[in-house]
Amino acid sequence: MHIVVGGASGFLGRHLIASLRAQGHSTTSLVRRAPEADAESQWDPAAGRIVAQVIEDADVVVNVAGSPTIGIPYSKRWATNLRESRVTTTRTLAEAVAASERKPAFLAGNAVAIYGDHGDAEVTEAGDSRGHALMTEVTRAWEAAAQPAVRAGARVCVLRTSPVMDRESEPLRMLRRIFGLGLGGRIGSGEQHFPMVSLRDWLGGVLHLVEHPDAQGPFNLCCPQTPTNAEFTRALARALGRPAFVPVPAPAIRLGAGPLAPELLGSVNLVPQALTAAGYEFRDRDVTAVLAAGLAGLR
Repeated sequence: MHIVVGGASGFLGRHLIASLRAQGHSTTSLVRRAPEADAESQWDPAAGRIVAQVIEDADVVVNVAGSPTIGIPYSKRWATNLRESRVTTTRTLAEAVAASERKPAFLAGNAVAIYGDHGDAEVTEAGDSRGHALMTEVTRAWEAAAQPAVRAGARVCVLRTSPVMDRESEPLRMLRRIFGLGLGGRIGSGEQHFPMVSLRDWLGGVLHLVEHPDAQGPFNLCCPQTPTNAEFTRALARALGRPAFVPVPAPAIRLGAGPLAPELLGSVNLVPQALTAAGYEFRDRDVTAVLAAGLAGLR
């Protein structure tokens, strides 16, 4: 198949393109600069501009574009970029898919922040979206931006991605430094559930959705057994051979993280029900396996 990828220069995009090509698929990377290779095409998502033929020639379009979630929490510019970089890219691609004759499948990136705080209750793709935290509001607008493709009858999969644990990316790279200094510890009570996924299961799950034409709707990309923050902290400390005795009180998180605090203190006991039902078999099912794969850089 031929797959068009938005966000191809990012961490997930780069690894996704490599995985797609390893499976024998061809790809086109959407870039904002002038193309430097045949496998690139220029677009301007802020202006809604894209080469229509690129979408017409695609079997699947995947969008994983978006500015970094790590930033200055109280910065209005950072918050605006966080939202617009996701919404405009998704809307541009969804409208291009809707306008095409061929109607390629659209795999629209998103995040598990859409659920908000659900406490200890298990949350599947049927779970509701709660609260008005920054990232929850962003993910609602992000998912809504894919609707033109849905209304046009295209196959649309929403990739509700949890934090991807890999030694080359945040948050694991940052946490390795903190724990390496002996400053690791649980956040708040530590009882909140913290969904995550290994890079190789994120890639495997997305490839599975690319290659299975019956798959559509929202998909939780997370390991099947979601740990609490305390369980994650203990597992990471064991994996790194470092202590984890420095808890961060909830008030300090609220002060330091500002509008991102609900993402750290809220609880989402997530289950990848739809992906499992679609036939995907996870390689890293719990926090120990996810961290082992991430720290080893397994792909």
